[in-house]
Amino acid sequence: MLIYSLFILLLSNAVTLKREKSILYSRLAIITLIISSFLGIESLYILYMEKGISLYGGLFHITANTQVFHIFIYIVSAIILQLIAFYPRKVYYDIEYIINKSIPGFKIEEKRREEFKIMEFPLIILFIIIGAILLISSNDLVSIFLSIELQSYGLYLLSTLYRNSELATTSGLTYFLLGGLSSCFILLGTSLLYANSGTTSLESLYVILNISDIVENYTNNIIYWYKPHYINFSLLIMSVGFLFKVSAAPFHFWSPDVYDGMPTIVTTFAVIVVKISIFIFLLELVHYTSDFFAYEFTWIYSLLVSSLLSLIIGTIVGLTQFRIKRLYAYSTISHVGFILLALSINNVESIQAFVFYLMQYSISNLNAFIILISIGYSFFYYVYNNIEYDKLKDKDNSPVQLISQIKGYFYINPLLAVSLALTIFSFIGIPPLVGFFAKQMVLSAAIDNGYIFIVLIAILTSVISAVYYLGIIKQIFFDKPEYKFKIIYTEYFTKKDFIDFSIFKDNNIFRLSSYLTFSISILTLTITLFIIMPQEWLSITNILALLLFNS
Repeated sequence: MLIYSLFILLLSNAVTLKREKSILYSRLAIITLIISSFLGIESLYILYMEKGISLYGGLFHITANTQVFHIFIYIVSAIILQLIAFYPRKVYYDIEYIINKSIPGFKIEEKRREEFKIMEFPLIILFIIIGAILLISSNDLVSIFLSIELQSYGLYLLSTLYRNSELATTSGLTYFLLGGLSSCFILLGTSLLYANSGTTSLESLYVILNISDIVENYTNNIIYWYKPHYINFSLLIMSVGFLFKVSAAPFHFWSPDVYDGMPTIVTTFAVIVVKISIFIFLLELVHYTSDFFAYEFTWIYSLLVSSLLSLIIGTIVGLTQFRIKRLYAYSTISHVGFILLALSINNVESIQAFVFYLMQYSISNLNAFIILISIGYSFFYYVYNNIEYDKLKDKDNSPVQLISQIKGYFYINPLLAVSLALTIFSFIGIPPLVGFFAKQMVLSAAIDNGYIFIVLIAILTSVISAVYYLGIIKQIFFDKPEYKFKIIYTEYFTKKDFIDFSIFKDNNIFRLSSYLTFSISILTLTITLFIIMPQEWLSITNILALLLFNS
């Protein structure tokens, strides 16, 4: 469905003469993702009964676990595509009606931005989604590398799509160079695996690992060259490349600068979809290789070390940030620490916690970025009285760059401020929000398996991270705003200087579009009201964990 739709859009792009088709293409891409979701739901029953289906000679292996996250990626991507499929704000104004209160009706004006003029935007996003879902289902070293490169190349292009943005171009080049470096680690690991095992199939590799582990203490020339420790170090090198991609410490250094320089819409996609695809791929790789090494050190322990460093670095360095997307980036690194901790334990309880944490992380981050984008849209009608803001670059693509810019935002839009506060409280892990239960599940699984030290570090870093999160809350609710309402359309008032311009603000004529308010409402309610209906979500994660261990 995705490939056919992408092919049709590319053909229509080639024959059209107008460049105003970007919004239409984005809406068509959303319809494609919705249909793909329904197709995925229809096939879940077959996958559950068959416990998985191999495709294309074993290059891909589709299971109920992979299919659920295919559907999840479709839904998340459709929500993100709404940001470029509909105009973000509406200005309702009719001068005579506002002044005399006698003529009903409104005129609608909607501000166009750069992302609504770029036709390639939805096409590249479809390429990235195809790469992501192929990576989740990859069962061969060749398909792994091709899928992750298909996904990465789309992100490189998407990062530099705003040709007039110096920051976006710099971030895209940095992302390209360091992403190429991480791909080298993945390619080196896959080549070493092939050199040792003679096969590119992961399924064959799991069989070889099992046999090699059993006959490790016996002399057998037939399987002499299959060395489990050799495969162990090959997987370790390969995991370095994937940790680079998900910006886990100590390979995180590129992500704050890259995420901060990208336009916020692009950052939203890069932060969420990439991590979902790589973590779900790592889930099966960890599950099927963790029990085959009879050594004190296995490549799984590198995930634990990365988890510990991510928790510490993401929290401590985040305390010094004053740019909001850099703060989001370090917050993401801290969350990656929790995800890696659950992933590396590898039992039913930890995998359930892993799936649940990954889902709530994606939803919470999606809501946080959509709210940040919405705040930027609402600032179009205000003047920010700060010299520092005037020096910022790329204000059109990322209107909100500094934490101080949202100071006193509660007095501008209380509902949006409360939604952001609830999302931030979920990041901290305050009950009864969904983030609390996700952290509690991960820490409970870690304690049951004896990881006491890293659990103490995780709890300590969660408390410390509350400092910079609550600092944002303080500025939003308790500081006075530094904004003045600006009047546009001054040509209407050349002869009417006596008019009180505050009537525009009081009549609430400037509003966010309904798609933004609806998306934020649904996501915020999901985060807030999880405790009322937790059973469905927990049942899904439990079933997925049990299916993985029973397959």
